[in-house]
Amino acid sequence: MAVAEGEIDTGADLVHAAQADVADAIDRLFDQLLPVPDDPRGRLYEAMRHAAIGGGKRLRPLLVRAAGDLYHVDRAPSLRVGAAVEAMHVYSLIHDDLPCMDDDDLRRGKPTVHRAFDEATAVLAGDSLHALAFEWLVDPATHADPFVRSELIRELARAAGPAGMAGGQMMDLAAETAQFDLPTVTRLQQLKTGALIAFSVEAGAI
Repeated sequence: MAVAEGEIDTGADLVHAAQADVADAIDRLFDQLLPVPDDPRGRLYEAMRHAAIGGGKRLRPLLVRAAGDLYHVDRAPSLRVGAAVEAMHVYSLIHDDLPCMDDDDLRRGKPTVHRAFDEATAVLAGDSLHALAFEWLVDPATHADPFVRSELIRELARAAGPAGMAGGQMMDLAAETAQFDLPTVTRLQQLKTGALIAFSVEAGAI
């Protein structure tokens, strides 16, 4: 980020610059990883690209990079892990927007996937991004050590499943007909939102 003479970058300036850089890199990587095939699956890939490319704060990939930098991890592997966790996050947003959940019409300033395409395609797009997150992590391009890849997969699965994001979403659904006390609401947020964020920071250390 260019700074005029005599000015000093603030912490916010540095974060915004890093965030913009990571967002651009993630979009370019998604573009490479999600080419649209010339066959009947094309609509599915278009739906995934609609949800994954453009928009969003890219907080999770930013945290993966920042944590990786602390441990002197090359940025190319950090970016792949960031893409995997962002794919997991986007999958959750696609499903969260469905009529059976929040029934939202807009996400990140554009129509939600089930509105831009249809509900069945939205379900499959979410399912596919969920699966691709693990496919990208298990690829040797993410890390040469299979034990590192295995630990990344285990921790992302834990963060996304019933002990993490999915469990938090279930608590959120239950909250519609129940009154939660503050510790329960805190636990809900720790699982629904906090689990993937925690994984993003932990990934650098892994």
